Amino acid sequence: MRNESPPSGEAPGHIDALIATRLLALRQAKGLSLAELAELSGVSKAMISKVERAQSSPTAVLLGRLAAGLGVSLAQLLTDEKEKEAPQRLRTKAMQEVWRDPEAGYLRRQVAERGATGSGVELVEVELPRSAQVGYPRWSGKPYRQCLWMLEGALRVDYGDERFELSPGDCLDFGVDRPLVFKALGRTACRYLLAASAD
Repeated sequence: MRNESPPSGEAPGHIDALIATRLLALRQAKGLSLAELAELSGVSKAMISKVERAQSSPTAVLLGRLAAGLGVSLAQLLTDEKEKEAPQRLRTKAMQEVWRDPEAGYLRRQVAERGATGSGVELVEVELPRSAQVGYPRWSGKPYRQCLWMLEGALRVDYGDERFELSPGDCLDFGVDRPLVFKALGRTACRYLLAASAD
């Protein structure tokens, strides 16, 4: 497995500042108070406030709850809105946002943003450390479909009450209309590609 850090030129706190800006902007755009988002997401007002002030490095689970409460994709909390104003046909590896969960070590690379080139498809590469587990609640907003292509290692996906175990080359289609849990199996980390599109 590769051990990657954020793209060169980005300060360690850059991603926390970006998340803070995006979370505040999305919450305000939806006309939600801290208390309302807390109720929708199951995240305390104090924690939301800390994330919005970049005083806390949120985990994947926390971001998942906030995204679900806002009814947006995780990518909308992790990518800069400015980049969408001038989409480019070529998105080099250096241009792809990288975020690492400070708790689970989960690494997420935003390969392609949905709608950036008019395709409506989002591509995300995920590396999940050995035995790591990440769970997300059911999304409250407009549902979308995801297709997971397993690249390395072994992975278990709980999609509501359905359970799937994947090996390299396997492909799984699912949505965000049920709670999701991803768990790395075996003695190594795993890596997979997620393709998402509007339902």
